[in-house]
Amino acid sequence: MSDTSKTVKSDSTTTGKVTEGQVEQQDTVAPADDPTAAPVSVTDPRLLIREEGLKGYLTEFKRKVKGGELGSLPVVIGLIVIWTIFQLQNDLFLSADNLSDISYFLSATGMLAIGLVFVLLLGEIDLSVGSVSGLASTLFAVLAVNQGMNSWLALLLAILTGLAIGALHGWFFARIGVPAFVVTLAGFLGWNGVMLWLLGDSGTINIPSDEGPVRLLGKSSFFMDQAIIGAYILAGLAVVLSLVGNLNEQRRRRAAGVPFRPTSEIALRVGALAVVSFVAAAVLNDAAGVSNALVIFLAALVIVDFVLRRTTYGRQVFAVGGGIEAARRAGINVPMVRITVFAISGGFAAIGGMFFAGQTASATLSAGGGNTLMLAIAAAVIGGTSLFGGRGSVWSALLGMLVIQSIQTGLNLLNMNTSIQYMITGAVLLGAVVIDSVSRRSQKAAGRA
Repeated sequence: MSDTSKTVKSDSTTTGKVTEGQVEQQDTVAPADDPTAAPVSVTDPRLLIREEGLKGYLTEFKRKVKGGELGSLPVVIGLIVIWTIFQLQNDLFLSADNLSDISYFLSATGMLAIGLVFVLLLGEIDLSVGSVSGLASTLFAVLAVNQGMNSWLALLLAILTGLAIGALHGWFFARIGVPAFVVTLAGFLGWNGVMLWLLGDSGTINIPSDEGPVRLLGKSSFFMDQAIIGAYILAGLAVVLSLVGNLNEQRRRRAAGVPFRPTSEIALRVGALAVVSFVAAAVLNDAAGVSNALVIFLAALVIVDFVLRRTTYGRQVFAVGGGIEAARRAGINVPMVRITVFAISGGFAAIGGMFFAGQTASATLSAGGGNTLMLAIAAAVIGGTSLFGGRGSVWSALLGMLVIQSIQTGLNLLNMNTSIQYMITGAVLLGAVVIDSVSRRSQKAAGRA
């Protein structure tokens, strides 16, 4: 057997030939209704699109849309429409300063949305994240300000508290059998009460803006102290990581003898990312630079995306969300996955609470309240994570928050009432769920669900 070709035998006659940029695979099978009929050759459609070039990719795109495999397409189109409308109404919307504000303020709720993506992948819900985020910021303020504890140690304890609370919710859900909706609703009420008790009669604890974590997450705190090169370093790092990741995946899939992306496609994808990254860096540099909050948020997205897509644990989360019984029969510890997922949700809620504290330099009665919970859930769903479990990505937290924060900022520029913001955000959320439902039905009809 040579390095460039090999033959694989199975129940049907199968041949595979590995060449540059593709793996050619054909299965010879007899029609199910007539075993004696002449065999029919079936070719993997993923290989045909690369043989046909651009036409093949267009054909594959149409096939995916008809089959309900929409991915991030709806939210990207929606974001373009939203930005276009607001820019036509107010030419300050796409200004560097306004886009910088959007990128900064989306990070706090976005952190909550990252944790919620894990829960939604199981087809469950966590209604406690708003209260947990408020409790974490309050606990930090009590320890660092009232008790004089080192601020970084107080931060660690606040995040550990969030993890423990989430694990407790997961334990009641996974071991006792209490529905996630009920146990997290109880947490929403109970932890909000603990927060109010810690704040006391004053209802507010001001945090000095020079406290380590608060200073790091403040609006005036930028990556590499506003150095213009900082934004371009981040953009270059994103491009390099994407290139290395794609080439590594290509190498592994080639070695395994399965279809892989050709080098030309990888170059096109990485080139598109480079354009977006460096344009974003240039825009943010025209304002004040890249905020530390945004850098930490993006770093969290990259790390969590790696965990979900490249680790055994991530595959187990998707498996449990896709079917509990099937996951159990595959040897997955379903209760462990459930408990850890809710712990992750609680941990990210606590981190999000610290982002809110950094924005206001205080812990208040309103911390984590209002529409924080609804916006976090909406961000994950609008971004493309399914409410029905088993399908989604942490990048939906970024896409969804871009949509929500763009709507809020745009309506503020137009001096619209808050009630209008709620109505529009609610309509967008409903639209996202409708698209998700229709997509699932299309996938079932196409036999891909």
